[in-house]
Amino acid sequence: MSIYENYSVQKINNYECHEWFLNKHYAKRIPNIMNCFGLYNANKQLQGVISYGSPPSPSLVVGSFNGKYTEIFLELNRLCVNENLEKNVLSFFVSQSIRHLQKPKVLVSYADTSQGHHGYIYQATNWIYTGLTVKRTEWRMRDSDKHSKTICEQYTLEERLNSNKFYVIDRPRKHRYFYLYANKKDKKEMIKHLAYGIEPYPKGNNTKYDASYQCSTQGVLF
Repeated sequence: MSIYENYSVQKINNYECHEWFLNKHYAKRIPNIMNCFGLYNANKQLQGVISYGSPPSPSLVVGSFNGKYTEIFLELNRLCVNENLEKNVLSFFVSQSIRHLQKPKVLVSYADTSQGHHGYIYQATNWIYTGLTVKRTEWRMRDSDKHSKTICEQYTLEERLNSNKFYVIDRPRKHRYFYLYANKKDKKEMIKHLAYGIEPYPKGNNTKYDASYQCSTQGVLF
């Protein structure tokens, strides 16, 4: 049987992603979610989740296409599936989830170099590679896994500067990819406004994070 016969992609509720993102994905936190989809096998059991939301950086949204397409800009911010799925299921999942979105859309996503990722799933689904993100710093809190954004929201700059609980590290750089979900004419116009140079796909050995956590079995009737 083909992948199309063995699997389907369906829109799901935001809360159905939470267990996957908090326990199975390496980031261990829930991002902004505007659209989320589930990967179901032939037995109608959930095998993976993917979500899209507003990018956390307004400057990225404005600057990436020189001020254009800001209203149709989304980030593919989480992708999490069970281990040992058949070959090409992941690329099928990404491609089919995009088809559930309304055209036109500008999509961005990242592959985290600190996790040993190069973005091979984006390469397999024909995303545009535009190089590494710029070098930045971010806040950390001792004996805590809180994200830098959360720390900055919960503690003032003065509190962070005057306590040895907080420290600053170099933010890991990420590979940045774009996908232009539009008709041929619109896509050609979008590329004209892309503020980044298009670069060759990065290569290297990928490192897999531990995704062995077994999420609660979820099935659907469809």
